[in-house]
Amino acid sequence: MTQTPKKIAIIGSGLVGSLLAIYLRKLGHKITVYDRRPDIRNVEFSGRSINLAMSNRGWTALREVGIENEVKEIAIPLDKRAIHVEGQPEYYQKYGKEGEAIWSISRGILNRRMIDLAEEAGVVFRFEEKVWDVNLPEGKIYTGATEKGKWKEYLYDIVFGCDGAFSRVRHKMQRRSRFNYFQEFIDVGYKELTIPANEDGTHKLDKHSFHIWPRGKFMFIAMPNMDGSFTCTLFLPFEGEVSFEKINTKEEAKRFFNTYFPDVTPVIEDLTTDFFNNPTSALVTIKCYPWTYWDKVALVGDSAHAIVPFYGQGMNAGFEDIYALNKIIAKYGDDWEQIFSTYQTERKPNADAIAELSYRNFVEMSSMTADPNFILQKKIEKRFAKKYPDKWVPAYSRVTFSNKPYVEALANGDAQEEIMKQIMQIPNIEEIWESEEIDQKILSLLSEKEKYEVLEKQKPSF
Repeated sequence: MTQTPKKIAIIGSGLVGSLLAIYLRKLGHKITVYDRRPDIRNVEFSGRSINLAMSNRGWTALREVGIENEVKEIAIPLDKRAIHVEGQPEYYQKYGKEGEAIWSISRGILNRRMIDLAEEAGVVFRFEEKVWDVNLPEGKIYTGATEKGKWKEYLYDIVFGCDGAFSRVRHKMQRRSRFNYFQEFIDVGYKELTIPANEDGTHKLDKHSFHIWPRGKFMFIAMPNMDGSFTCTLFLPFEGEVSFEKINTKEEAKRFFNTYFPDVTPVIEDLTTDFFNNPTSALVTIKCYPWTYWDKVALVGDSAHAIVPFYGQGMNAGFEDIYALNKIIAKYGDDWEQIFSTYQTERKPNADAIAELSYRNFVEMSSMTADPNFILQKKIEKRFAKKYPDKWVPAYSRVTFSNKPYVEALANGDAQEEIMKQIMQIPNIEEIWESEEIDQKILSLLSEKEKYEVLEKQKPSF
């Protein structure tokens, strides 16, 4: 459908801002995107990126607006985790059912492609033009070279804040009465590193795996690129016995990698060079509410709900914001106040749920993927899910390979974890995990859970 054309400003030319611009342009609106940074198509990448893991929610949003195939051209499917445990051969964990995969994409390359596609749709980009202030009731934005210098004023019907975790648009909204805001940094930072391609351009590691080196309180990951390289990320505490603060020389960096990641020593020169060339970045969770102001201003993506990257859902959640917003627009037409109200009411609980899931997944990836009990538990869950697919959908599959609400994934995951705690306490579970006895015990516990839920619903409310 088309709406009555509006003059709309989008603040931020990242992935979410670019995709939102494409959606709104296809609805007939006049779109201008502002970004304080230079055009990413003309600059080298910063060394602050973690490769993206596109999954169902992201693909659904791209498919809806007709650009899925263009993006798949620059992505590599990963159907499994490759776990590199100390002192043991690497082993593989399939992500889901046959044919299910996440897709590795370079953030910078995808962002360049999205801006190109937005410009082809008729979107105007204004790079190196920083927004310093927003007049929320009137839809005015103010840009300038410096905060104290002379500003230009622009009037818009609607302003969207897609300017990331430290959003200038949200900062202005925070100064309004009854705006709730929460921010939390974890004590783990990250640094981008690179494993280069072989001389013939092939990958040094399996190219269809998400590689993880779990080491308890820290970990190393690697995701493949189209050119044969891997974008790697070291997640490490800022302070402590093993931490960024303890690695200050190239020799200390080499010793660190030789000690904890000995199977990457063939490329240790590249890793240690990157270690000191690239910045150490922080990881933050941000929650806020409301996300909108009247029918004038709305936050989308990280500006509304920044999350840590350990479920690979940051981009996917932001893209799903846009997909959901588009469906709400189709329902309410030109009633932007109702559109914004419905959008924030629908999306806020799901944003909170994926924030919680993302934090928990760091614990799983860094500590538990190397734990024998955890590995056995996942084997039991996978076997049961394959045998009873209508009874058990793992939380990871529900998040990554479906479009079911994140709140459902969190609630179901918690219920499944309670069941599996009981299963893992069964004597000799290591010997009998593939037996009919275990299947029947899980079915019994699921039945008890369903009966309890029915009784809870039947209780009178006062």
